[in-house]
Amino acid sequence: MTTETPRSEVIFGLVKWFDPAKGFGFILSDEFEGDILLHANALRNFGLSSVCERARVRVSVQTTARGLQTQEVFEVLPPEDLIEDMDLHESAFAPVDLTIALEPARVKWFDKIKGFGFANVFGKPEDVFLHMETLRRSGMADLQPGEAIGLRVTVGERGRMAVSIEPWESGVSGRKNSATME
Repeated sequence: MTTETPRSEVIFGLVKWFDPAKGFGFILSDEFEGDILLHANALRNFGLSSVCERARVRVSVQTTARGLQTQEVFEVLPPEDLIEDMDLHESAFAPVDLTIALEPARVKWFDKIKGFGFANVFGKPEDVFLHMETLRRSGMADLQPGEAIGLRVTVGERGRMAVSIEPWESGVSGRKNSATME
């Protein structure tokens, strides 16, 4: 008896929705008709616990008996309309300085309703302020206490604040999340 391994294909798509409480969501792509399942495990393997609606993603997709499913997440970028908003308000959304080293950190707490939270960078006593807009710029929708992330941090009037929030693997591998999708 031969078991054929399903073939996977790398595609670009947009997150239709993702619910961390349910543990899944769906992606839309011009390359396939219908929704593509995005399971929380695929997202966690990339180092994220959530992703915002309309985030642009590059993933591998596999056809299964239950339909199209995401096998692996390679890239998560913010929604196009958020980038356009940032371009219109350049002073509020200065480009991220990619020469700032990524620092591995853990989320202390994050309140989506309040729009902010704090993280601890390993080996540093000060908390790092996390703002909802910075999270959205990174293509994420929420953070969970204890979640591992990579941060680019600057010092503002009130102390250390994140200017970029990236998946944990970015902080530990030095991978830059600066590629663009076409």
